[in-house]
Amino acid sequence: MKSFHSTLHYKSLALCLTLVLTLGLSPSSEAQVPVEASPNQALLLQSQDPQLAANKRLVSDFWREVLEAGHLDLAEKYLTETYIQHNPNVPTGRAGFIQYFSAFAKAKPIKPTIQAPLVSIVAEGDMVVLSFVQKIDNPKDPSKNATTTWFDMFRIENGKIAEHWDSALLNP
Repeated sequence: MKSFHSTLHYKSLALCLTLVLTLGLSPSSEAQVPVEASPNQALLLQSQDPQLAANKRLVSDFWREVLEAGHLDLAEKYLTETYIQHNPNVPTGRAGFIQYFSAFAKAKPIKPTIQAPLVSIVAEGDMVVLSFVQKIDNPKDPSKNATTTWFDMFRIENGKIAEHWDSALLNP
């Protein structure tokens, strides 16, 4: 019997493949509707399910306080000690996370909302996905750019972040 996560993984892969094939075969694949940030992050944190709302808030607070404001001293509040990292540049484990980000994180005031251009926060079961606007240069014409979407996905375990995925590539 497949686990919830592997079933979710296969469904996600199938959806991504369908989107890639559909968009790739589109005759107007050069055209784009720009990705835009949500005008109201408070609405994104809401859910009819109180546990999903709590999971969204946990990830949002982690993002604001630890990643954006650089308060690595708060990592223990948000990350399990055995935190699993799937970004190829960041070591796994809470200690590895802190070590990696301490090389460039500088503590600054914590803002009330996520400062990166946040598109959505989606929660299902023990998973939370943040999606952001990402501006990219057009390789065919450096004077032009486009927007796409960056995703970060987190798995919550006992009220803390236990696992993270994103689409980061190895740093050169």
